Amino acid sequence: MLFATAVFAPLLGALLAGLPGRVLGDRAAQLIAICFMLLASVCGVAAWVQHIYLGVPNGVVPVADWITAGDFRLQWALQYDTLSTTMVAMVTCVATLIHIYSVGYMAHERFTTSRFFGYLSLFSFSMLMLVTANNLVQLFFGWEGVGLCSYLLIGYWYDRPSACAAAIKAMIVNRVGDLSFALGIAAVFLRFGVVDFSTIFAAVPAHVDDMYHLLGTDFRAYEVIGVLLFIGAMGKSAQIFLHTWLPDAMEGPTPVSALIHAATMVTAGVFLMARMSPLMEYAPGALGMVTFIGATTCLFAATIGCVQNDIKRVIAYSTCSQLGYMFLAAGVGAYQASVFHLITHAFFKALLFLCAGSVIHAMSDEQDMRKMGGIWRRVPVTYAAMWMGSLALGGVFPFAGYFSKDAILNAAFESGSGIGLYGFACGSAAAFLTAFYSGRLLFMTFHGAPRADHHTMEHVHESPLTMTGPLMALSVGAVLAGWWFYPQFIGSLQQAYWQGALFNGANNHVLQRLEDVPAVIALLPSVLGLAGFAIAVWFYIINTALPVRLAERFRPVYLFLLNKWYFDELYDRIFVKPAWFLARLLWHTGDETLIDGVPNGLAELTVDGSRQAVRIQTGSIAIYAFTMLIGLVGLVSIFLFNR
Repeated sequence: MLFATAVFAPLLGALLAGLPGRVLGDRAAQLIAICFMLLASVCGVAAWVQHIYLGVPNGVVPVADWITAGDFRLQWALQYDTLSTTMVAMVTCVATLIHIYSVGYMAHERFTTSRFFGYLSLFSFSMLMLVTANNLVQLFFGWEGVGLCSYLLIGYWYDRPSACAAAIKAMIVNRVGDLSFALGIAAVFLRFGVVDFSTIFAAVPAHVDDMYHLLGTDFRAYEVIGVLLFIGAMGKSAQIFLHTWLPDAMEGPTPVSALIHAATMVTAGVFLMARMSPLMEYAPGALGMVTFIGATTCLFAATIGCVQNDIKRVIAYSTCSQLGYMFLAAGVGAYQASVFHLITHAFFKALLFLCAGSVIHAMSDEQDMRKMGGIWRRVPVTYAAMWMGSLALGGVFPFAGYFSKDAILNAAFESGSGIGLYGFACGSAAAFLTAFYSGRLLFMTFHGAPRADHHTMEHVHESPLTMTGPLMALSVGAVLAGWWFYPQFIGSLQQAYWQGALFNGANNHVLQRLEDVPAVIALLPSVLGLAGFAIAVWFYIINTALPVRLAERFRPVYLFLLNKWYFDELYDRIFVKPAWFLARLLWHTGDETLIDGVPNGLAELTVDGSRQAVRIQTGSIAIYAFTMLIGLVGLVSIFLFNR
């Protein structure tokens, strides 16, 4: 009962806050949404405690019969195991804090906020449906639900063309991944005849040698399924090639960015890889692809974050990079470390986004870090919280990111494969860059001489308690989550904690080898992180002219990174412009010339013929008689010639 309440309470809050919100008023809608989210978080944490500490066993919570088509029957049910309960507790707690924060952040919103809070709660419900699904179709329902809600929330300010364009871009890019995910579900059904997880996972060993004949070649079925599912995860979790929507998602209100990046949408792909671990373990080729894409994204996004000037975009690219770490862990078989980083990341990334929102609120909606500086004394709570989040992101001991990020890099090194070592190299380099851009964000935003105009600086102030309260709560998670969860997620207690919710194959001993990592390898990420922070201090506190000189000296490299490796320009040339050309061709040639032109031309020809026929009708009897005579002569001539 607790588990089901945690899942469905946000849906009820969304309906009551969103639909009659205009009648109830903003305050009532906010109160309803927050109360139901509080109920969900209390029940979610209680269900997690029951399962982990009170020994309630794994199971399925039936809700209702859902789909019946011939012999195919599908029940709507909730998967009750360690992975689901952990995700539900995290999602509900973080989403509740974001709801509370939104009251202060949206206080001066020009639109009615009942719609906003309805969307937030619906977003939370969709993610909860995703993580509690006991079959692939139900998971796909939640998957599409978070996609829909992201579209609605990114484009919340619908009078801004940039926000509408960003919402459409997120929807279209995700459709690419979702098509692959749908094909993956179809391939699973084709192979197993079912879509529920328990039946699929029980039958996995029996189909190890099954093949698909595609494009004239035989492929192992599990490799095909694994690749299709992962491409779906790439779109939802913004991995390289399908990442371009995520930075533009910053057009939505800051609480939306925090919810998308921390607790909900972008972590869905990581969750999918963890949930499907019993199948992915038998697809080493697909796992190699997961490792390569994750490691490449990890480094790629970190390089871009080092030069961005919009405070939210820096954190957005940080999300891409951290998601790359999670996929890197899944790719080398350390699914526990992947989920561990997902949980710690939820706390410190939500904290960073909400801190950024507090800064924007204090700076009269300014987001450019080049126009900030010198404000740390005026926003002490935000400043302290931003330090907590940045140190956790940078992987500094004893903050949460230190435990989970180091576990991933150690697992990559101990995987013993070439692709694992590639992941370790990319992840280590990204650790250095992460610390650097975290320090850059801190020092450009809060330190140095004020760079804002006098009017803006006059109005710099700390945010209200509704905003700073969630910052303080998330700061606790950013500091303690890694230390608290390490023994249970990947340490000595991990077998008892996961209770089979995550699967490691018979030859997968990567977690057992974490304690055998050489001291140099174990210390390397921390040393690189401290070096990154030290260089940020040198660049943005001690020698502030140096970054400008470096940007001028290495201008091509700087512009390459500033323009995000020109992915948007490349896609514009490869996909967007040809699509526009084809659309215009079909419009002008197909629609105007053929579809509209042929009927219109025939009609015009008929009208012109009628006009010419009208001219024959002169009204002269002599002309009519002469015409009849000509006709009679012609008719007689025909008969004479035919005799």
